[in-house]
Amino acid sequence: MDTAKKRWLSLYVENDVGVLAKISGLFSGKSYNLLSLTVGETEDPTVSRMTISMVGDDKTFEQVKKQLNRSVEVIKVLDFTDLPIHKKEILFIKLRALKREEMEDVFRSAAVFGVAVTDYDRSSLILESVKTESENDDILKYYKKHFLSRMEAVRGGAVAVESVSRSDR
Repeated sequence: MDTAKKRWLSLYVENDVGVLAKISGLFSGKSYNLLSLTVGETEDPTVSRMTISMVGDDKTFEQVKKQLNRSVEVIKVLDFTDLPIHKKEILFIKLRALKREEMEDVFRSAAVFGVAVTDYDRSSLILESVKTESENDDILKYYKKHFLSRMEAVRGGAVAVESVSRSDR
């Protein structure tokens, strides 16, 4: 039985207007759901790298890879699903209307979680976390439990690179 699982792709694409729209359009046109998509320029300013996360079965995933490989703007497709990779995402959490004691608690909890307080005033602050998806899930769960009505969270999609040592980190 072919079950759906989380998949990771890394694409090298031409750094040109409309490429992101074309790639994301390929997914939406076939009703493939993206969990996250990040894109940024590489060491070569003419090439961008996309990291894509999706859920799908083996057959669907193979179709996606074939369609991406046929796209003129795609230089290279890497399947990171079963490879040892280094993968992180960014998470910002803004907490508002905090009392002094709550601010102190947040500063302490941020130190425990290993996240940075990047901005603050007398009653609000912004936390920044660059960690794995599951670590950021845990951080979000903690702050939602205590500050949900006074919280704003923003997550960026993960970026990934194949491990040098070939062991999963």
